Amino acid sequence: MVIREMNADDYAGAYELWSRTEGIGLSEADSEDRIRSFLARNPGLSFVAVDDGRIVGTVLCGHDGRRGYLYHVAVSEPYRNRGIGKRLVAFALQRLRDEQIDKCHLFVMCDNDLGVAFWSGAGWTRRGDILIFSNTP
Repeated sequence: MVIREMNADDYAGAYELWSRTEGIGLSEADSEDRIRSFLARNPGLSFVAVDDGRIVGTVLCGHDGRRGYLYHVAVSEPYRNRGIGKRLVAFALQRLRDEQIDKCHLFVMCDNDLGVAFWSGAGWTRRGDILIFSNTP
Protein backbone atom coordinates (compact mmCIF):
# COMPACT_ATOMS: atom_id res chain seq x y z
CA MET A 1 0.00 0.00 0.00
CA VAL A 2 1.19 3.49 -0.91
CA ILE A 3 0.12 6.90 0.38
CA ARG A 4 0.52 9.67 -2.18
CA GLU A 5 -0.85 13.07 -3.06
CA MET A 6 -4.38 12.99 -4.40
CA ASN A 7 -4.88 14.23 -7.94
CA ALA A 8 -7.95 14.93 -10.05
CA ASP A 9 -7.68 11.54 -11.76
CA ASP A 10 -8.37 9.88 -8.39
CA TYR A 11 -11.91 11.24 -8.29
CA ALA A 12 -13.83 8.12 -9.39
CA GLY A 13 -12.09 5.84 -6.90
CA ALA A 14 -12.35 8.37 -4.09
CA TYR A 15 -16.04 9.02 -4.72
CA GLU A 16 -16.73 5.29 -4.77
CA LEU A 17 -15.06 4.97 -1.35
CA TRP A 18 -16.95 7.95 0.06
CA SER A 19 -20.24 6.55 -1.25
CA ARG A 20 -19.85 3.35 0.73
CA THR A 21 -18.37 4.86 3.90
CA GLU A 22 -20.83 5.40 6.73
CA GLY A 23 -20.77 8.89 8.18
CA ILE A 24 -19.61 10.60 4.97
CA GLY A 25 -22.19 13.11 3.77
CA LEU A 26 -22.10 13.76 0.04
CA SER A 27 -23.61 16.67 -1.86
CA GLU A 28 -23.17 18.68 -5.05
CA ALA A 29 -19.99 20.06 -3.45
CA ASP A 30 -18.54 16.59 -4.04
CA SER A 31 -19.08 16.60 -7.80
CA GLU A 32 -16.06 15.93 -9.97
CA ASP A 33 -15.78 19.57 -11.06
CA ARG A 34 -15.90 20.84 -7.48
CA ILE A 35 -13.36 18.34 -6.20
CA ARG A 36 -11.04 19.19 -9.11
CA SER A 37 -11.39 22.86 -8.17
CA PHE A 38 -10.72 22.09 -4.49
CA LEU A 39 -7.56 20.15 -5.35
CA ALA A 40 -6.34 22.92 -7.67
CA ARG A 41 -6.92 25.55 -4.97
CA ASN A 42 -5.14 23.44 -2.34
CA PRO A 43 -2.29 21.74 -4.21
CA GLY A 44 -0.34 19.04 -2.41
CA LEU A 45 -2.54 18.95 0.69
CA SER A 46 -4.87 15.99 0.00
CA PHE A 47 -3.82 12.34 -0.01
CA VAL A 48 -4.97 8.87 -1.00
CA ALA A 49 -3.96 5.42 0.19
CA VAL A 50 -3.73 3.02 -2.76
CA ASP A 51 -3.47 -0.76 -2.66
CA ASP A 52 -3.14 -2.77 -5.85
CA GLY A 53 -4.37 0.20 -7.91
CA ARG A 54 -7.48 0.75 -5.76
CA ILE A 55 -8.09 3.75 -3.52
CA VAL A 56 -8.61 2.45 0.02
CA GLY A 57 -8.23 5.71 1.96
CA THR A 58 -8.60 9.46 1.47
CA VAL A 59 -8.18 12.79 3.17
CA LEU A 60 -9.19 16.08 1.57
CA CYS A 61 -7.29 18.98 3.09
CA GLY A 62 -7.36 22.69 2.46
CA HIS A 63 -6.92 26.01 4.20
CA ASP A 64 -8.07 29.59 4.02
CA GLY A 65 -4.66 31.08 4.83
CA ARG A 66 -5.43 31.02 8.53
CA ARG A 67 -6.98 27.65 9.47
CA GLY A 68 -6.79 24.21 7.93
CA TYR A 69 -9.76 21.95 7.30
CA LEU A 70 -10.03 18.20 6.77
CA TYR A 71 -12.84 16.57 4.84
CA HIS A 72 -13.72 13.03 3.80
CA VAL A 73 -11.20 11.16 5.88
CA ALA A 74 -12.24 7.66 4.91
CA VAL A 75 -10.67 4.20 4.98
CA SER A 76 -12.22 1.16 3.32
CA GLU A 77 -13.61 -1.18 5.96
CA PRO A 78 -11.23 -4.11 5.30
CA TYR A 79 -8.26 -1.72 5.75
CA ARG A 80 -9.32 -0.15 9.04
CA ASN A 81 -7.38 -0.47 12.29
CA ARG A 82 -4.05 -0.52 10.46
CA GLY A 83 -3.15 3.13 11.08
CA ILE A 84 -3.99 4.23 7.53
CA GLY A 85 -6.35 7.00 8.61
CA LYS A 86 -3.81 8.33 11.10
CA ARG A 87 -1.08 8.28 8.46
CA LEU A 88 -3.27 10.12 5.93
CA VAL A 89 -4.07 12.78 8.52
CA ALA A 90 -0.42 13.07 9.54
CA PHE A 91 0.60 13.73 5.93
CA ALA A 92 -2.07 16.43 5.59
CA LEU A 93 -1.21 18.09 8.89
CA GLN A 94 2.48 18.18 8.00
CA ARG A 95 1.66 19.92 4.72
CA LEU A 96 -0.44 22.46 6.64
CA ARG A 97 2.50 23.11 8.99
CA ASP A 98 4.74 23.52 5.94
CA GLU A 99 2.37 26.30 4.84
CA GLN A 100 2.48 27.85 8.34
CA ILE A 101 -1.08 26.87 9.22
CA ASP A 102 -1.04 26.07 12.93
CA LYS A 103 -4.62 24.98 13.60
CA CYS A 104 -6.89 22.56 11.80
CA HIS A 105 -10.62 21.87 12.09
CA LEU A 106 -12.87 19.11 10.82
CA PHE A 107 -16.56 18.37 10.81
CA VAL A 108 -18.12 15.11 12.05
CA MET A 109 -21.81 14.32 11.70
CA CYS A 110 -23.44 14.06 15.13
CA ASP A 111 -24.64 10.50 14.47
CA ASN A 112 -21.26 9.28 13.17
CA ASP A 113 -20.22 7.26 16.21
CA LEU A 114 -17.28 5.68 14.36
CA GLY A 115 -15.96 9.12 13.38
CA VAL A 116 -16.39 10.51 16.88
CA ALA A 117 -14.51 7.54 18.32
CA PHE A 118 -11.71 7.84 15.73
CA TRP A 119 -11.10 11.56 16.27
CA SER A 120 -11.39 11.34 20.05
CA GLY A 121 -8.97 8.42 20.09
CA ALA A 122 -6.56 10.33 17.85
CA GLY A 123 -6.32 13.15 20.39
CA TRP A 124 -8.52 15.72 18.68
CA THR A 125 -10.57 17.98 20.95
CA ARG A 126 -14.34 17.88 20.61
CA ARG A 127 -15.62 21.45 20.73
CA GLY A 128 -18.80 22.30 22.55
CA ASP A 129 -18.43 26.06 22.42
CA ILE A 130 -19.29 26.76 18.78
CA LEU A 131 -22.20 26.09 16.45
CA ILE A 132 -22.07 25.68 12.70
CA PHE A 133 -24.48 27.69 10.59
CA SER A 134 -24.83 27.11 6.84
CA ASN A 135 -26.41 29.07 4.01
CA THR A 136 -26.85 28.50 0.31
CA PRO A 137 -25.89 31.65 -1.60
